[in-house]
Amino acid sequence: MVVDSSASARLRRRRLGRTHMEVTEVACGGVALGSHVPGEEVDDATAVEVVRQALASGINYLDTSPHYRESERRVGLALRALGGRPDGLYLSTKTGTHPLRDRDYSAAATRWSVENSLRLLGVDSVDLLLVHDAEASLEPVFAPDGALAELERMRDEGKLRAIGLGVRSHERHREAIRSGRFNAILTYADYSLVSQTAASLIDEAHDAGVGVIVAQVLLAGLLAGPDPSDRERFRRMPEIGLAGGWWRWANERGVPLQAVATQWVLRNPKVDCVLIGPRTAAEAEENVHLATTQLPAVIWDEVERRIAEQSTKGSAGD
Repeated sequence: MVVDSSASARLRRRRLGRTHMEVTEVACGGVALGSHVPGEEVDDATAVEVVRQALASGINYLDTSPHYRESERRVGLALRALGGRPDGLYLSTKTGTHPLRDRDYSAAATRWSVENSLRLLGVDSVDLLLVHDAEASLEPVFAPDGALAELERMRDEGKLRAIGLGVRSHERHREAIRSGRFNAILTYADYSLVSQTAASLIDEAHDAGVGVIVAQVLLAGLLAGPDPSDRERFRRMPEIGLAGGWWRWANERGVPLQAVATQWVLRNPKVDCVLIGPRTAAEAEENVHLATTQLPAVIWDEVERRIAEQSTKGSAGD
């Protein structure tokens, strides 16, 4: 099968739950911008160009975090280089994982973290503020003097407009959804061609009117680029067998695996956007291109069959 690469279309937008945010289906994640991953560092100039290219490619949503080292500062540099925050650009950042207040979900630490983020970003407010990596328990987040109450106060002050939760734990996400106090969730690494364990979580969030952001749909690059078995850093990942099988399947059919992986997630109308973190301007452009490139319609039934077989086998391989 041959991909019609000339059929690249403008990114569509979806409402993020019941928030005010009408985000592009692909958003720009800020992990790589902060040189968060050893061996994959970028400099300030590169980070600025990544943001510039992401926006030029049509993306209208940027996500960052104080946990991603230099990311917030570099996003701030990019916004200043653009002459200020462009109209229509949505921003989100996180609290709870700043290196100086790590896993501190108290009201005081939350206010300090958010105000520090606003200063680095060079903005008066963000659209979405996510509580980050509260995996063990949400008790300190829900406490009367905890992060959630403080975020609600800061929302009333106009420093943020919506509140979210970004964790791996599905149980924590369900607690947040059922509380009725969160506007969005960010789930990662559990909804992709390789694993769909977050499917019922996505259903629950959508049914409750809570926005759904899905990250790591490419599993940190495992489902992008050349054969993952040829790349040393992936060889110990438990998903390597399944990823290799998907790579060979896509290669045989002449379709880019990254495009299939991204578009499969976006075929679920209950997913509001996918978050992909480019490390270069070229990657930012490529992410949009592969998300919008026309793929042969006949592949999708086969993709669903492969996914169903994976679930039945419960093991890695072709």
